[in-house]
Amino acid sequence: MIEKIQFRLDELSKIAQTILNNVQSKTLLFYGQMGTGKTTLISAIVKELGGNNSTSSPTFSIVNEYDVTKDTVYHFDFYRLKNQNEALDMGVEDYFYSGSWNFIEWPDKIVNLLPENVTILELSLAEDESRILKISEKKLSDGWSKK
Repeated sequence: MIEKIQFRLDELSKIAQTILNNVQSKTLLFYGQMGTGKTTLISAIVKELGGNNSTSSPTFSIVNEYDVTKDTVYHFDFYRLKNQNEALDMGVEDYFYSGSWNFIEWPDKIVNLLPENVTILELSLAEDESRILKISEKKLSDGWSKK
């Protein structure tokens, strides 16, 4: 599945629903430059999953946990990670194989630790300040190692 969608921020709820209706993996990798709206999109997806708490970037805590309807979302921001051992030390594999949702910002920092099946969400800014979202499903065993 490869899908490309252009949207405005006032359409986030609809985009979040589209993502949830089309992903095959509960591990979502968010790629994009700072300011493209990764955390904002994650907040919209958490809300669509039934989350009532406000979400924020776990830049300093590395992981935030959100209770959603009948599930949990783990939201990771690996931007400040110095190496993959830091992720291993925090038990990242336990989160990844918990059966819960995993939303990962800056996944390139831990690519060798990612689960087999992932969904890649690539965000970029369009010239008119709208966002462009490209969605694709990947399997590490297919030779994929980075976006």
